[in-house]
Amino acid sequence: MLSEVLLVSSPGKVILHGEHAVVHGKVALAVALNLRTFLRLQPQSNGKVSLNLPNIGVAQAWDVARLQLLDTSFMEQDDVTVPIAEQVEKLKEVADFPENWATTEPLAVLAFLYLYLAICRRQRALPSLDITVWSELPTGAGLGSSAAYSVCLAAALLTACEDIPNPLEDSTLTSRWSEENLQLINKWAFQGERVIHGNPSGVDNAVSTWGGALRYQQGKISSLDRIPALQILLTNTKVPRSTKALVSGVRNRLIKFPDIVEPLLTSVDAISAECERVLGEMASAPAPEQYLLLEELIDMNQHHLNALGVGHASLDQLCRVTAAHGLHSKLTGAGGGGCGITLLRPDLEQDEVEATKQALAACGFDCWETSIGAPGVSVHSATSLEGRVRQGLGIL
Repeated sequence: MLSEVLLVSSPGKVILHGEHAVVHGKVALAVALNLRTFLRLQPQSNGKVSLNLPNIGVAQAWDVARLQLLDTSFMEQDDVTVPIAEQVEKLKEVADFPENWATTEPLAVLAFLYLYLAICRRQRALPSLDITVWSELPTGAGLGSSAAYSVCLAAALLTACEDIPNPLEDSTLTSRWSEENLQLINKWAFQGERVIHGNPSGVDNAVSTWGGALRYQQGKISSLDRIPALQILLTNTKVPRSTKALVSGVRNRLIKFPDIVEPLLTSVDAISAECERVLGEMASAPAPEQYLLLEELIDMNQHHLNALGVGHASLDQLCRVTAAHGLHSKLTGAGGGGCGITLLRPDLEQDEVEATKQALAACGFDCWETSIGAPGVSVHSATSLEGRVRQGLGIL
């Protein structure tokens, strides 16, 4: 059992192209967002396992001895276990699950308990741990916050239990696991996502695990070998939406107007393919004209998404505000509100970027200047973390 403090982070994600078309068998490009979730794991000797999630006001602790008495025979399998209804019901009892269970807080606790018991059960005794998770990602915004959380938990618990080695050496500030170990982290993180979401695609946890960019089509996930780290503005309109209702609306429109909607979906697919080609060319030596191509693709995809019925007045406003500053934006994710991304060319003056951010903030939106193509799950030394991250994790 690991004895030292472990510090882990993983990125969120945005969909670059392919929203909604992916539901109908087309390609989606998902990229790692350089807004990250951070985890601190501290071994303890107080007989407790505690979970602190300051972003959502959760602080809970359990007696390890009580958890040890749980019948976990239903978890006794050789490979990664799949959460089943029986397990979830047992964990609800342990977690003192509230009646109103369809909220972020208890689902996050449930995912933690599941991963802790499933991963650590092979130890002679369940370990006493103090875990704090702090995130730069807003929850419920379609940015993969739950996947980043599950990936951090899986990586930290597997490392603490020495199922995988700690890749951080004394002289390094940040390190990553081997491909084989990333595969195991991703498998467990997917199970945490299943506890939270029921039937996730696996895209979000894969992006959080490997970082960079992924191509997703009909359940098949593959990494893009090389992509440039593009600077973007990420804007949250803070308009709530139902992904289920938006997906259903596109399906109904496809049934009603097949000869119109099917070509739109095919065109979105072609946009994803062209974007993938351009990104591959940009990886070695980005040229100004390639940024112009990416901007054109962004504009075309946004118009297609509006034609599919998933736009929103807030997203139109976002596009107008950024266009007034010579920038190009599109929705990311389900649409109907939610978040949008704006490409920042490298030749932009910082004054122009700041003016755009202020104009978006004046609309009541939250806005972050960040990048895409970020590295996946990583382990850190304390000195490599910024002060605000250390503060969020309670590191003095």
